[in-house]
Amino acid sequence: MSKKTIVLTGGGTAGHVSLNEAIIPALQEAGYSVHYIGSRNGIEKELITKNFPEIPYHSISSGKLRRYFSLKNFTDPFRVLAGIGQAYAVLKKAKPSIVFSKGGFVSVPVVIAAKLSNIPVVIHESDVTPGLANKLAQPFASHIFTVFQETLNYLPKNKATCTGSVVREQLFKGNKLRGLKLCQFAPGKPVLLVMGGSLGSVVLNDAIRSNLSKLLENFNIIHLCGKGNMDPQLSDIKGYKQFEYVTKELPDLISASDFVVSRAGSNSIFEFLALQKPMLLIPLSSAKSRGDQILNAKLFKNQGFAEVLEEEQLTKETFMEALQTLIQKKDAILGAMSKVERPKTPKEMVELILQYEK
Repeated sequence: MSKKTIVLTGGGTAGHVSLNEAIIPALQEAGYSVHYIGSRNGIEKELITKNFPEIPYHSISSGKLRRYFSLKNFTDPFRVLAGIGQAYAVLKKAKPSIVFSKGGFVSVPVVIAAKLSNIPVVIHESDVTPGLANKLAQPFASHIFTVFQETLNYLPKNKATCTGSVVREQLFKGNKLRGLKLCQFAPGKPVLLVMGGSLGSVVLNDAIRSNLSKLLENFNIIHLCGKGNMDPQLSDIKGYKQFEYVTKELPDLISASDFVVSRAGSNSIFEFLALQKPMLLIPLSSAKSRGDQILNAKLFKNQGFAEVLEEEQLTKETFMEALQTLIQKKDAILGAMSKVERPKTPKEMVELILQYEK
């Protein structure tokens, strides 16, 4: 009996890839052949080809969907059309029984090509309000899964379900001592983990580095600063460890951490929640985004999981004040986190997805 095939898609940021990474081993264990369709230069290509070299990766053309004027708005529709044709050719050859899309601009041509090929599509939306790519893809989907219950208000009731979060199982296997050793930290001080997302955050980087000497009085600091954002002048400072981006080391680094400062991407904050790490969230401002991170952060604050500092209010002083508030509320935050239902396992998520295959 030949293996069934599933095609995964999604990219642009690590948030549009991490769930796919989480479910790949569960799909392989279930006997599925996995193919991935992504962009030529996106982070998804780097992550999938590096972590799953056995999986065929298919690059297609994709255009960015912009809410602002750009000359590329006139050429990118042709790139999307080309991407639909390329994705159609991949699907015709791979013959998947289902396509699973995590969103991002590259997923739109794939979802449309799947519909043209009469292949069922399942979409996953992790933010409170659907992103533009998923809004465009939604009419072509057989079903849409959400992380937030509130997201169902924005989707057709007959084909949307809230599953809650899905957390990569390897994150629960982190070792605190390994993480401390990796950073060359001596035990004793609490550890502050700073994450600005897969692309890094200049705003968060500046907030940490402008307060570095003061922070180091009370913390060891793990700083995931994004590609090209390391500061070589700070490389030898005791108690401060910079990384551009980590993959396999992340479970150990999170395990070694006591507090987190982060943007408010849905995947990351649900992982911190599952691992019970009190967090200070500094969401991407509405001037730089569609405001999804602001909604994510507000919901987490309202549920007692996090403190929030809006980017517009961020200064050297307000950052330290917000961090101090986080420390003071640590016990209350951990108490709220302890009452949360456990996240779905990748295996459980795979079972939900495969309900819709043909």
